Amino acid sequence: MSDVDPRFDQLPRTIPIFPLTGVLLLPRGRLPLNIFEPRYLAMLRDAMGGERAIGMVQPTRPGSDMAAKPEVYRVGCVGKVVEFNETQDGRFAIALTGLCRFEIVEELTVATPYRQVVAAYARFRADMQPGLGPPGERSRMLRIVRRYFEARGIGLDWKAVERAPSDALVDALAMMCPFSPGEKQLLLEADRGERRTRALLSLMEMASLAYVGGAAPDKALQ
Repeated sequence: MSDVDPRFDQLPRTIPIFPLTGVLLLPRGRLPLNIFEPRYLAMLRDAMGGERAIGMVQPTRPGSDMAAKPEVYRVGCVGKVVEFNETQDGRFAIALTGLCRFEIVEELTVATPYRQVVAAYARFRADMQPGLGPPGERSRMLRIVRRYFEARGIGLDWKAVERAPSDALVDALAMMCPFSPGEKQLLLEADRGERRTRALLSLMEMASLAYVGGAAPDKALQ
């Protein structure tokens, strides 16, 4: 894998996996990470000496990240290391750019302290095609987004939100919002466009209701 993003047929067949609860990486998304566990420091060093690819997955049981080998969901997203800095305390601050979702075909028996899997990408070929943008009325989406953040008392740069392309906005919100691990997995496995948009906005509507305890869901989602 070169400095240029790979083509679909160049995606690595074997990848290391990094299980993290509640962390979502989507294609074209950017994910900052701090690496400090010895097994993942080894993973990162090896990745930087090779294809710079890391597969982000979630454990199926929240809170089992530190276990030696937690059970993980079968769908994750492979990312490419695009930033790499070593801190004074021996940690690595990195950033991944999401490339494509994958399915775990097989977990390999390896000598490395980190886990490696055989990944299949065929189901997610569209991840590497240009974004089409979610269908529907954008004003409704922005209204639901605003209601969600106001209910939680979180400020946003609304001018930047309004300027963002719809598909990029949906993916950024899916990654940054504090949804549960199961909800994050739902968003990951939902295809880009209408399905992911509807899933995201439905989660936002439910969360807004839980916070304010009154407003009716937007009829566009019913």
